[in-house]
Amino acid sequence: MLNFYSLIPNFEQRNYITEISNQKIHLTMGIIKLKNIRTYSFHGCLVEESKIGSDYSVDLEIKTDMRKSMETDELEDTVDYVHLNKIVREEMAVRSKLLEHVAHRIVQRIFREIASVSRIIVAVSKINPPIGGDVEAVTIQLEEYRS
Repeated sequence: MLNFYSLIPNFEQRNYITEISNQKIHLTMGIIKLKNIRTYSFHGCLVEESKIGSDYSVDLEIKTDMRKSMETDELEDTVDYVHLNKIVREEMAVRSKLLEHVAHRIVQRIFREIASVSRIIVAVSKINPPIGGDVEAVTIQLEEYRS
């Protein structure tokens, strides 16, 4: 039997059934990923960090129901990744002392503005952090579900 799951990346088994070549398969919620959104921001506990700033990278993964958009091929039936990128960039522009705080703001805003999102994983990385060593990046990652 042909494994159709290998033909459909980023899907896990769920309750929706579609027909492909007269075989029924279960499709899951879809996942949208934005990788390595780069910003120059001013986060950190040190006074110098608020003045000098630093390079940051954000990875975002959201889970949403894509059944309608898979059928209609219309942008308004899915989560627009341009909107997701805008949220990340705007929240990264607001200074926070802790990466956890800015990541949580990103999550809260996505849940508030995009009702179809059911799960979010966000990772915020500070590139070359000022921690007195040769460290490429420090990353915090949050995973939250809509309640």
